Amino acid sequence: MNTKDWRTYLVTQKSLSDGKRTVEVVEAAIDGGVDVVQLREKDTDARWRYELGRKLRELTAEAGIALLVNDRVDIAQAIDADGVHLGQSDLPVAVARELLGPEAVIGCSTSTVEGAIEAEAAGADYLGVGAIYGTDSKEDVPKEKNGTGLELVSEIAAAVSIPVIGIGGVTASNAPPVLEAGATGVAMISEITAADDPATATREVAAAVTGEVDSDD
Repeated sequence: MNTKDWRTYLVTQKSLSDGKRTVEVVEAAIDGGVDVVQLREKDTDARWRYELGRKLRELTAEAGIALLVNDRVDIAQAIDADGVHLGQSDLPVAVARELLGPEAVIGCSTSTVEGAIEAEAAGADYLGVGAIYGTDSKEDVPKEKNGTGLELVSEIAAAVSIPVIGIGGVTASNAPPVLEAGATGVAMISEITAADDPATATREVAAAVTGEVDSDD
């Protein structure tokens, strides 16, 4: 699986979906051309995520879309996901690799160059870098204070050879600069999940990051 081809990356979170079911959001995102889906769903129990994950695995497998699980290696194994995305407080990348095997995709979140280099050395396939413009998905960090900016993307992209995915406050209008800074793709939660029409929102982001339309359209 070539993570370098991932341009538009959806991270699910029902609490930020304006009442829409996650399955409906994922269906719409697939219709809109999303490249990869990450099952996040913080603050839900393992059984609920497992049951949802089974449904998302069916949808993504049928569409030929990668499915990753946030944090939980066990759930990724149970639903036959393509891999996991790990944060700094989750299992180490090397341990996840040992458990999931060489074919699994393992992503790792980082906000420092040192962390990026360590994750690559440990066997990560790609890095999630941010929050670039700030984010509403981390309740303990004020949005106006948690943006890392585009400079960090450039620094990390220059320091590693694996793909960099920018995340945090990314929209169709501000996504192109993230790629210009060195990222290979962008990840979003609310830009897609909270949209009135998630399919159209996905389509607009996909067009923006591939240069098919002007980002101001």
